[in-house]
Amino acid sequence: MFVRYLPALMICVGVVLDMVTPPEVTAVPLFAAAPLIAAPFFSLTSTVRTGAAAFLVVLAIRISDGRLDEVVPITDLLTVLTVSALSLVINRVVRRGNEQLASARVIAETAMRAVLPAPEDRIGGLLVAARYEAAQADEFVGGDLFAVTDTPFGVRLVVGDVRGKGLDSVAAVAVVIGAFREAAEQERSLEGVAQRLERALAREGARRGGFDSVEGFVTAVLAEVPTGSDILRVVNRGHPEPLVLHADGALDVLAPTEPALPLGMGLDAGPDRSDEWTLPAGATFLAFTDGLSEARNAEGVFYDPAARLRGRLFPGPEEMLSALTDDVRLHTGGRSTDDLALLAVGRPSRGQPARRTTVKIVGRAGE
Repeated sequence: MFVRYLPALMICVGVVLDMVTPPEVTAVPLFAAAPLIAAPFFSLTSTVRTGAAAFLVVLAIRISDGRLDEVVPITDLLTVLTVSALSLVINRVVRRGNEQLASARVIAETAMRAVLPAPEDRIGGLLVAARYEAAQADEFVGGDLFAVTDTPFGVRLVVGDVRGKGLDSVAAVAVVIGAFREAAEQERSLEGVAQRLERALAREGARRGGFDSVEGFVTAVLAEVPTGSDILRVVNRGHPEPLVLHADGALDVLAPTEPALPLGMGLDAGPDRSDEWTLPAGATFLAFTDGLSEARNAEGVFYDPAARLRGRLFPGPEEMLSALTDDVRLHTGGRSTDDLALLAVGRPSRGQPARRTTVKIVGRAGE
């Protein structure tokens, strides 16, 4: 807001300085600064007006003091005129850069939405809500992922986090999501789905010359709820432990029986083993990336989703995710440094209506 008035303020201060100082002291730097300040923030028309105002004010001052025929005043006028012309060039360059950046953001957002389409609000009789929030405002390209689908074996889902940022991470996200959707329909076991993802990443690594064992891995949680059952099976490949919030506020942390390596490490991790839990009526399963669990406040304290959710009640998954994103934003003061993805799947209570939900892809910083 202050920037809007700064060019006019510079001109006013220049006038006052010229009036109260000896003739040998010049306020031309202040007049020249006005259009330079306007150039990156104002429109072309406003920049032209600012430059013209600065030039006319200097001209009026020199006419009033009768020094227009001297070399120094003429030089001052030429200086303000030259800087004003340069400001127009700067304004055009900034405008073009902003247009290109806006175009790149639209492309990035479109690509991300294509890779992570909004899940239906009700899949296989379960309520579903998802969120993707980028660490930086207006930044949409990241490595967090989620997918949920109804299969002949029940509702299956994946939440993961690709090591790295940028377009390479989006390519890896596409590989994982594509492999998951195919494997979820074909593999009889959740362990089989995990192994298909492992092989898909291995093929991608071979195609690209080999995944780096440090930079190329994907942490992931896979889960399934068999049709007509309250069983919840989970395979955790080096990912933050998901949660189940029950209808009475009780909360389970789904720690794996045997910790496993992330996908794509290029090592023989052995056969996957799923753990079984329950997802009774009114309970909600929540999986998330470390953008949530590793979010820190100003004192460096990590956000603890289990502690924040335990004892709380929500009408449905969408309300849970809204509360979580608001709470973590409050915890960090808007200074989050990592993207986060959230996927909540709830078994509705008897008579609970379906709710219309959509995945939200937004930037967090500066909100």
